[in-house]
Amino acid sequence: MNQRTRAAVVGGFVLLAVLALLGQAAFLDRQPVVRGSSAGALEDETVGRGPTLVGVQSWDDDGRLVELSPNGTVRWEYSLDGARVFGIDPLREGEPAPNVTPAADGTLVLFSLAEIVPATDCEAEFIDAELSFRGGLDAGEHCVNNRVVLMDRPAKEVVWQYSWYDEMVHYHEVHDAEVTDDGEVAVVDMGNDRAFTVDEDGEITWEWQAEEHIDEGTAFFEEHVPAGEAGEFAKAGELDDWTHMNDIDQLPNGNFQLSIRNYDMLIEVDPETDEIVDTLGEPGKTEVMSRQHDPQPLPSHGTTIVADSDNDRVIEVDDESEEVLWEYTGPPGAPLQWPRDADRLPNGHTLITDSRNNRILEINASGRVVWEFHDPNGEVIPLPYGADRLPMGETAGGPSADELGEQEAVDHGVGKLVRDVVTVAHWVLPTWMHLPQQLNLLAILLGGLWLLGEGIVYGSRRLGVRRRLRHWLGGR
Repeated sequence: MNQRTRAAVVGGFVLLAVLALLGQAAFLDRQPVVRGSSAGALEDETVGRGPTLVGVQSWDDDGRLVELSPNGTVRWEYSLDGARVFGIDPLREGEPAPNVTPAADGTLVLFSLAEIVPATDCEAEFIDAELSFRGGLDAGEHCVNNRVVLMDRPAKEVVWQYSWYDEMVHYHEVHDAEVTDDGEVAVVDMGNDRAFTVDEDGEITWEWQAEEHIDEGTAFFEEHVPAGEAGEFAKAGELDDWTHMNDIDQLPNGNFQLSIRNYDMLIEVDPETDEIVDTLGEPGKTEVMSRQHDPQPLPSHGTTIVADSDNDRVIEVDDESEEVLWEYTGPPGAPLQWPRDADRLPNGHTLITDSRNNRILEINASGRVVWEFHDPNGEVIPLPYGADRLPMGETAGGPSADELGEQEAVDHGVGKLVRDVVTVAHWVLPTWMHLPQQLNLLAILLGGLWLLGEGIVYGSRRLGVRRRLRHWLGGR
């Protein structure tokens, strides 16, 4: 096949691939999919289902809070340009709260958000152009205002908030806060590797610094970090994102359970002594949990529900033996991708936030999907972080794993690698472009590179002919 024919074949292939991708962009059904609505096939299991409140991080820094009705319509929304929303906590009647008394209908919500601030509005101490990870924004061109907000949802009125600044939005965001039994607010501060409580007047009443308790040189580090792996878990090893502390829960005994994501473990801290009195998981022991999010303790059962994010599953773990008693990896043909929240509901169902699939799932005791909101195009809940069923919220709890059917794990090898590549691409490509569309785009790019190469070869040959012609003419 000569070069002209070869170029024509490749050009035709690229044209067809372009037309195919344009056709998918125009006609692919990208509307949100709702299953288990009053008009759906799962109607028998929707009786009594309340609305679902979702905290949305977003792929493009347009985070929001969204309340979804059982049939998938948006009942209420609070949008924030240039911000990301993370953990949410609807408050229940009878719970203490700063400045206000919660009502029975879940109208008050505490949530954590990170707001991107232009460098011109940042103090110099929060501008660092040398940060090694830029998180999609140029280092030194912004800082982040972390805010813990208590909002009256119907009025969209902020009734209390606490805020602080940090260097950049990625890995320096506040991910979770919770109202304590005495009406203060407990917060995890990822960027500064600390947990603290703050009262109604904004005064810090307790503070726990991870560097003092779990870093290299501490007894905890010597006990839990495997020999030879100190560099991976010591603060000096990952200056921009050391612990990635992403969740805090107050336990019935008054202690705080902290999720230390980059250690693959949960720790229980006694705020009276600052001592670590219990742990779940071990650094690097990823078969228990890996880069987890938003654990839900079930103290009455001695177990914990965990969004085991890097293993693409939700698990229930025995707090003593660390045995995985139950796991769920997603419906057939549609596995979970980076779940970051899972709540056991009082009826035994589990509400799951499937972040990279832009999806919220409710599954029953046997693992069957009884309600689902899937947003392929990311128009409503792009990259959701957490979801709570109203008005109960997360802490209602429910039955333990001994009443649930165990689920089989999905492929965590090559298949997981492919899924990770596809979802990471969503940071730069439209979220409706999944594996088929991304392969289509890849074919266009490779075909274009081939044609470019053919053009370079053709040009080189023409240039060579001209040089030889000039040489021949000059020789005469």
